[in-house]
Amino acid sequence: MKFLERICERAKADIKTIVLPESEDIRTIKAAAMVQEKGIANIILVGDEEKIAEMAAGLDISKCKIVNPVKYEKFEEYAEAFYELRKAKGVTIEKAREVMQDYVYFATMMVKLGEADGMVSGAAHSTADTVRPSLQILKTKPGTKMASAFFVMVVPDCEYGADGTFVYADSGVVENPNAEALADIAVESANSFAQLVEKEPIVAMLSYSTYGSAHSELTEKVIEATKLAKEKAPDLLLDGELQADAALVPAIGQSKAPGSPVAGHANTLIFPDLNCGNIAYKLTQRLAKAEAYGPILQGIAKPVNDLSRGCSAEDIVGVVAITAVQAQG
Repeated sequence: MKFLERICERAKADIKTIVLPESEDIRTIKAAAMVQEKGIANIILVGDEEKIAEMAAGLDISKCKIVNPVKYEKFEEYAEAFYELRKAKGVTIEKAREVMQDYVYFATMMVKLGEADGMVSGAAHSTADTVRPSLQILKTKPGTKMASAFFVMVVPDCEYGADGTFVYADSGVVENPNAEALADIAVESANSFAQLVEKEPIVAMLSYSTYGSAHSELTEKVIEATKLAKEKAPDLLLDGELQADAALVPAIGQSKAPGSPVAGHANTLIFPDLNCGNIAYKLTQRLAKAEAYGPILQGIAKPVNDLSRGCSAEDIVGVVAITAVQAQG
């Protein structure tokens, strides 16, 4: 079964409620109808009822709940909750009421207060506009200092990784993590791999050097991050620093890093910075004709996911399914 098919089956087995704030985008409305038809999740659309009804002409969204923030009976409760969270930053109750009229902030508060299990946004918003409300309202998970992002890459006819399936991180959010942040990303990505791919994560801390074959500030960061990640998660199969070929190809791994439990077997690839991670995922997607699912966010206290602004309605359905599975965890 393909990765996304398996994710959809898992989502159907334990239905979660996902809120979509971008109701003024037809792709969101189409996705809501498709999710409802497939039985993947319960959907809440945040927005104006009349505008949504107009846009949804010919589409069945009858089972979707529509919530208009300014008419919602709990609006004042939401504003009070945001005020309490942000008053130390100078937010007044008046400002909180204004912020809660923003659909993305309102949807995030629905997740915070347990009325939705997760949120998907980004078809019409930047990554920053999706992540910022999440960090202000939901915060990061206990034991994690930051949010990061990964892609699940499914490479056809590939003998490496988990039958051609990999996690690439960070490929979407953290530009230049220090060693401590890189260690955090590695541990979170391993957890994400285990949850979504349902196989044991084997984590490679990637560099242009393997086991000290080169020395620079760049390699030292990865070496330090490897040490910190091992301290943080001693039972995790994790090693570094490794070049990409040593991480993936058994014969090269054996030659360059003999005795490494990871070399030649990695399925979770941790890149030293966003330049490397983003370039690598796009090259893999285009040159290897890989399916790329993401950017999927991790490290936030509850599931929130970002969309590419070029996404299709089908892409949104896939991310809703992934978010629902994250919520099951």
